[in-house]
Amino acid sequence: MISRETKLREMGLGPVWRLRTARAEGQAIEPQAVNTEPQAVNTGPQAAAGANRNVARGVPATNAPRTAPALSAGAGGAATPAIADDLQGREQDILRMDWPELQAAVSGCVACGLCKTRRQAVFGVGDERAEWMLVGEAPGAEEDARGEPFVGQAGRLLDNMLGAMGMARGKNVYIANVLKCRPPGNRNPEPGEVTRCSPHLVRQLTLIQPKLILALGRFAAQCLLGTEASISSMRGKVHRYQGVPVIVTYHPAYLLGNLPDKAKAWQDLCFAQKTMDELRAG
Repeated sequence: MISRETKLREMGLGPVWRLRTARAEGQAIEPQAVNTEPQAVNTGPQAAAGANRNVARGVPATNAPRTAPALSAGAGGAATPAIADDLQGREQDILRMDWPELQAAVSGCVACGLCKTRRQAVFGVGDERAEWMLVGEAPGAEEDARGEPFVGQAGRLLDNMLGAMGMARGKNVYIANVLKCRPPGNRNPEPGEVTRCSPHLVRQLTLIQPKLILALGRFAAQCLLGTEASISSMRGKVHRYQGVPVIVTYHPAYLLGNLPDKAKAWQDLCFAQKTMDELRAG
C-alpha cells in the first residue's frame, strides 16, 4: 500500500519552505495563478444537460435540452427580449451538435467580445467517454497560446494531483473550462460572457455523460451549481448538477499561491475518489 506521505509527495505537497525558496530563486508563477478563491464572483447560468448514453457515442441527441439557461445581466444591463430570443435559439442549436460540429462552433465563436482578444479558443481535452470530468474557470495566457486547458505550472500540478489518484490526463478524464476564451488580463469572466459560452460546456457534459464532475475553483463551482456560496462551504459535500454528482475543490492556480490549502485539496480528491468508488459499486 502506498503511504500517505508518498502520495502527498507525488501530488507536490512538499514542505512549504522548499517552494518559498524556489520562488525566491526566481521561478515564475504562471500568469493565471492568481488568488481567485477569496474573491466574490458573479455567477453564471445554471444550464440544463441530460441525454441518454447514445449521445456519449457521438450520436446527435434529438431529445437534447431545449430550455435556455437563465440569463445573467451583462455590463450593459439585462438582455432585451430580442437578444434573449437570439441567445435561446443559438443555445438550442448548440445543444443539438455532435463533437465535430461543437468543436468547429467553439473554434469560430464570435458570440462575445473575447473573440477579439483571444489567440485561439480552448475547447477541452481528454476521453470523450470519461467517467471523470474536470471543469475549471477559463483559459490563462499559456492555455490561450497552446489551445489546451490546464498547461504550465497549474497544469503540471493538476497532472500531479491526477497521478496521486492513479489517473492521467486523457485516460478516463476529460478537462474543460466554463469559458473557452481567455479573459484579458485573466480577469473574472463577466456574466454576459458566461451566458454566451456556457452552452458549449453544457453540450460537452451531455455528450460525455460523466459519472462525476470535479469543479476546480469557486467560479466553476458557482456556475455549475447556481450558487454564490463560498468554496469552503461547498467542500466535502456531494452536490448535483442535473443529477450528476459534483465535488468542489480548489483551482490548481490558486494552490500555487496558497500552499497550506494543498492539504485540503488532497482531502477533496480522496473524497472524490471515495464517491466515485461508491458510484461504480452501484
